[in-house]
Amino acid sequence: MNRNLSLSTIALLTVSPILWAGNAVVGRLVRDAVPPMTLNLLRWAIAMVVLLPLGRAAFAQGSGVLANWRRYSLLGLLGVGTYNSLLYLALHTSTPINVTLVASGMPVWMMLVGRYFFKVPVRPRQVAGAILSIAGVLVVLSRGDWQQLAALRLVVGDLYTILATIAWSFYSWMLLQKADAPALRADWAAFLLVQVGYGVLWSAAATGAEWALSGIHIAWSWPVIAALAYVAIGPAIVAMRCWGAGVMRAGPNIGAFFINLTPLFTALFSSALLGEPPHLYHALAFLLIVGGIAWSSRQR
Repeated sequence: MNRNLSLSTIALLTVSPILWAGNAVVGRLVRDAVPPMTLNLLRWAIAMVVLLPLGRAAFAQGSGVLANWRRYSLLGLLGVGTYNSLLYLALHTSTPINVTLVASGMPVWMMLVGRYFFKVPVRPRQVAGAILSIAGVLVVLSRGDWQQLAALRLVVGDLYTILATIAWSFYSWMLLQKADAPALRADWAAFLLVQVGYGVLWSAAATGAEWALSGIHIAWSWPVIAALAYVAIGPAIVAMRCWGAGVMRAGPNIGAFFINLTPLFTALFSSALLGEPPHLYHALAFLLIVGGIAWSSRQR
């Protein structure tokens, strides 16, 4: 096992898919109440307000927020503006099963982006780990019956998911670039606040276009408010913090395998909400996904 994949790193990279699984469920539930771009803007605007008192170092002299505006603007576009908007948009036009299936290609996209844009070599064990991990996802989606996969049909929403996955791959690799002021890099809240701040600007532009094309229609209710609070604090602030810290330790290639735990957690959450007990195929999927993580992170 890679020495960088300690128990604390595993915990960091596992928290994110747990929270993102909840994000997919909530995003699907409120799709008729809040338009996708508007939902993304509200989510990150709330997250920015929460981060403001925590990330004061972002406003300190020498933080590089303005000097490195191109870097932070791109991080905000990829991680906040593009990835999340496209996933919410995909949930409007595709089924959660299809979205999860397409997103399970994350380890492959992460390896391709790292190889061709960041000059990081791909090793055979990483390819083998990706195959194991994706097999685990297919077990969850098929519920142990491979014939169910033949009934799946790809639609335009799945294209949005592919684009979102590619954007997240670039975002994750960019996190490793040492182009930040030491004070900002050392303060996770300030570093995240800068990304969110620029990301909100991109999200506002997308929301403006959405309003111009379809008008403003938000069906406010207490469940919608609770949903916004959850997606702003859990999948946004906590998950992004854990993902960033985990990627810094283990690298994007290893981190990508943990994202494939998301459909497993989604299935378990659905089972819990419906009062259904977990099945044997859940255990098999877990073993395959974890096996992919372990195999890909093995040292020579």
